[in-house]
Amino acid sequence: MSQQRRGLGKGLGALIPQGPSMAVAGVNRDHPGAGQTVNGAYLEEIPLDAITPNPRQPRHHFDEEALEELTASIAEVGLLQPVVVRKTNRGVGADAKYELIMGERRWRASQRAGLERIPAIVRETPDNEMLRDALLENLHRQELNPLEEAAAYQQLLDDFGVTHEELAKRIGRSRPHISNTLRLLNLPPSVQSKVAARVISAGHARALLSVEDPEQQEHLAHRIIAESLSVRALEEIIALGETEPPAKRRKPARREASPELEEVANRLSDLLDTRVKVNMGRNKGKIVVEFATKEDLERILAAMAPGAAGSN
Repeated sequence: MSQQRRGLGKGLGALIPQGPSMAVAGVNRDHPGAGQTVNGAYLEEIPLDAITPNPRQPRHHFDEEALEELTASIAEVGLLQPVVVRKTNRGVGADAKYELIMGERRWRASQRAGLERIPAIVRETPDNEMLRDALLENLHRQELNPLEEAAAYQQLLDDFGVTHEELAKRIGRSRPHISNTLRLLNLPPSVQSKVAARVISAGHARALLSVEDPEQQEHLAHRIIAESLSVRALEEIIALGETEPPAKRRKPARREASPELEEVANRLSDLLDTRVKVNMGRNKGKIVVEFATKEDLERILAAMAPGAAGSN
């Protein structure tokens, strides 16, 4: 069955020159920019089977209902927004091969709609920028679930060898957001799966992180679902120490910290932008300051003693 050829929109044709096969296909073949590039990018209509997905795409879950809606739209009016790809070989024409940078959802829906060729922006992108580009697109569209977002942040940290602060600047997020999202990877796998499936929210997950025992975290995750607990209700349960299953709760109640010590702990937590515990025993007390990475420790030390930073 021959496919109905769809218009690609005047805007893209004016902004991005078209590659040679677009001219051959008869789409704006007289465009003055045909065969040229803008910053190494040009618009091309390429076969779907010449495109492979980005192996480092941070997004793994695609909403089936939304995908079906997009498929129906593409079948009706065509793909209006080109995907973004890069060439992976030196082939030309039918021998050229491409890899997705952005637009896997559009690519999947186009396959389901039975398209043979789709418009694509072909551009040069080094390997070490592919994950960042894919991540940025999905973050800006808010399409990653919290666990996928955390995993992508971790891969960016591993791949680029940057600090949380540097990563935050590169992708336009705050450092506390980066650090707090990464902490979700410390949850037990059973709880992580509930966060990934959006059965419990990222807010619930962050509250669970204040509980150190994984078994208690799992118990509370079940309570969130069974009792439809709000984040505020969960935080109150944790504050009251009702975190253990009834059969495992300790009989002797722990002595609650004094309001004065809690106030000091809260002030230190705000000052250092991390969790701080202040405990007072019979003869002496202690302060426990949590940190995520070596870089995070250096940041905390600099906040505690600004004049001593870099003095060694």
